[in-house]
Amino acid sequence: MKNSKVHINSHIIILGYMASGKSLIGKNLANKLSLNFIDLDDVIESTEKMTISEIFKLKGELEFRKLENKILINSLNSKNCSVISLGGGTPCYFNNMNLINDNSKNVFFINTSNDMLSRRLYKEKNNRPMISQLKSLKMIKEYVSKHVFERIHFYRMANYTINAQEKKEDEITNSIIEILSQ
Repeated sequence: MKNSKVHINSHIIILGYMASGKSLIGKNLANKLSLNFIDLDDVIESTEKMTISEIFKLKGELEFRKLENKILINSLNSKNCSVISLGGGTPCYFNNMNLINDNSKNVFFINTSNDMLSRRLYKEKNNRPMISQLKSLKMIKEYVSKHVFERIHFYRMANYTINAQEKKEDEITNSIIEILSQ
């Protein structure tokens, strides 16, 4: 896909529920547009020198959310336009979604079905502190359905919704580039 028509004047923000593909799509998009890529969770882990799971265990979710907010603000204040992939809960805490929308008009919600999210999360549940104790696919689907229902209001505040159902990473990335080219 040609990117010559794409003029980026603010960060591109990728948000959605955990396992929606935000990091993969964000990296791919940044690569295609020759932009820096910031994965908020990676920055948090690097800053704290521990995994997200360890932060949750040692400091609790509230401290994690405070740290996440601080790093989000730092990332949004960066002068260089970047592709920023958020954690699944980032838009839902403090005034994060207002900060995001105030700093970018290129905010994309990667909308993925609860079935697909549940299948992906079941395979990697041991790396996800919020669901690591859930033992079955059915339990994970119940959790995901409840959680997405609680968070969808924030996700829908994005400027654009990309339906990721049955689409490959490149198709989703190209859909975002097409929107940015308009």
